[in-house]
Amino acid sequence: MKNILVTGGLGYIGSHTVLELIARGYEVFVIDNLSNSHIDTLDRIEKISGKRPAFFEFDLCDKDRVDKFFSQNQIDSVIHFAASKAVGESMQVPLKYYRNNLLPLMNILEAMIAYNVDRIVFSSSCTVYGQPDKLPVDEKAPVQKAESPYGNTKQISEEMIADTVRASESMKAISLRYFNPIGAHESALIGELPIGTPNCLVPYVTQTAIGVREQLTIHGDDYDTPDGTCIRDYLHIVDLAEAHINAIEYMHDGGNKDRIGYFNLGTGRGYSVQEVVDEFEKVTEQKLNYKIGPRREGDVEEVYADPSLAEKELKWKAKRGLGEMLKSAWEWEKNYRKN
Repeated sequence: MKNILVTGGLGYIGSHTVLELIARGYEVFVIDNLSNSHIDTLDRIEKISGKRPAFFEFDLCDKDRVDKFFSQNQIDSVIHFAASKAVGESMQVPLKYYRNNLLPLMNILEAMIAYNVDRIVFSSSCTVYGQPDKLPVDEKAPVQKAESPYGNTKQISEEMIADTVRASESMKAISLRYFNPIGAHESALIGELPIGTPNCLVPYVTQTAIGVREQLTIHGDDYDTPDGTCIRDYLHIVDLAEAHINAIEYMHDGGNKDRIGYFNLGTGRGYSVQEVVDEFEKVTEQKLNYKIGPRREGDVEEVYADPSLAEKELKWKAKRGLGEMLKSAWEWEKNYRKN
């Protein structure tokens, strides 16, 4: 079980997961096309861990290249992150999301079948629930019609994996439905660094605070929430990364008897966008330049997790609070801009 392939392993969530895998003694193989990541993350991983994962740069849409990789490397399990991930952008260029998020998964699953790799952890999303009927959201909540092409690709991907598992004799899969990962590694050597303008709240906050962005826009203050801004369940990136290793080990140790599992990853607590901004200003002593703008197409009003199933089955629980998450994101931003 020691050889783990991490697709998108130089991205935000992928790189933190690679670090946790190395810390637990796994041999890590990374595939990344660097479309939304940075090659120097490889050096940063090595600096933190003392070990450099095997790295392969290519696009997973290339079926022949995927097949060649699996034919040349002994892989025991796959953690699949590689995907385009911005809700807003997916509304503007939906075909980019259908191509980038579905074709690579199809190629990976076909290669897994061909080379007898029988465990995959899939990077899913709470967007599969749409605007849920009740809160907090547990795994029994119905999968709603997606609010965005991005969310729809996560739903289709989950269905693709489930159908593949049912058609196989031995494959096991876990879909981890994340809520909103933020923060950075305690070393401040890796963190969230989107290419171009950030689509997620916290990197936009930190880039505004340090002067890379002139002003933060809060998208809508007229939602039916206590302060009118959207509410999300934010969890620390390192907590999230740890859950992936727990999921791999859970399948290896005989869990997941149905061979397909779904787990919500969150803290169980929702914070509004305004609360995040206020908490950032408090813990960093930085005054943010922000304004209220119109709602953003595709945004859900309020969603937060019931993570009790992950705690029971995967022995996983988010441990770090909002202040710690935001402080770590700020330390990463400062350290990155200094170098």
